[in-house]
Amino acid sequence: MKWIYLAAGLALYVKFLFMPNPAPELPFSIAETVVKESGVINAVSGIIFRNRLYDTIFEVIVFTISILGAKYLLSNEPPSKVHHFTDQASIVLARLGATICALVSIELGIRGHLSPGGGFAAGVAGGTAIGLIAITSSPEWLEAVYHKWKAAMWEKISVLVFIVLAVITLAGYELPHGEPGALISGGVLPLLNVLVAIKVALGSWAVVLLFIRYRGLL
Repeated sequence: MKWIYLAAGLALYVKFLFMPNPAPELPFSIAETVVKESGVINAVSGIIFRNRLYDTIFEVIVFTISILGAKYLLSNEPPSKVHHFTDQASIVLARLGATICALVSIELGIRGHLSPGGGFAAGVAGGTAIGLIAITSSPEWLEAVYHKWKAAMWEKISVLVFIVLAVITLAGYELPHGEPGALISGGVLPLLNVLVAIKVALGSWAVVLLFIRYRGLL
């Protein structure tokens, strides 16, 4: 049977090498069509937040469910004793990196519909900034800040607003697209981009707190 599997694998590779699938000849450019219909010059954002909006809605929901699952699975475990970094060099480097990641997150969140990146990348950059702060700060302080600014509430609000705006968009109602390339362009797409960035960043913050509390820094 091994020889049969090997022969089938080799035949598949030969097919990939010598029998490529030709690209279909279309009378129009897909990227140009997406840019024209969405009103944003970044075709990727147009696809994610307009053409594939159903998928994006459920990606946000799956991320939310994964955070709830982490809270549920770790709720019965004893907290771990956390030893964060204390040497000054590590603290300075980590907080410098956190500052850079936070600035990148803001840039991608605001201008993600105009340039490579987007809400998910912005949220990951924000989560990375929070993680770098976490390894150099007291977990009690970080959790106190999380509760002080009601991050969990804002995370839930961002999800609900995103779903409401997405449903309105899917129903066929859109804001004016504005001038392509301008910061305020693409109708509701910049708002969806910012909401995803907030959701992913705050969700990452919640997960970081959970794993530090129950698993430590490593």
